[in-house]
Amino acid sequence: MKEFAIIQTGGKQYLVQEGDTLKIETLKGPLGKDGYAAMKVGDKVSFDEVLLSDNGKDATTVGMPFIKGAKVEATIEKIAKAKKVVVIKYKAKSNYFKKRGHRQPFMEVKITKLA
Repeated sequence: MKEFAIIQTGGKQYLVQEGDTLKIETLKGPLGKDGYAAMKVGDKVSFDEVLLSDNGKDATTVGMPFIKGAKVEATIEKIAKAKKVVVIKYKAKSNYFKKRGHRQPFMEVKITKLA
């Protein structure tokens, strides 16, 4: 068994190992004097909300709720929008029809280090 961790970001939990690629909710960049800076492809991201960590041999650490000092580092591979989700509201015989579309932004990150 390899080393793995469970992280929390964007209100969701992910089981990750080194080398994994996953899609997550878009993250804000660092806060500067002009507001939040935009993140770019190639930027490094650090996840501090580690819920569980396993070294792959004998030790498993469970946080309550998070493990102090634990970090998972990643780099941003891609920033894009998901496929369009179309929502249609329709009521028969009452001339009511609404069609709305939404494309959720996401980031694709590659896990580089479990610490």
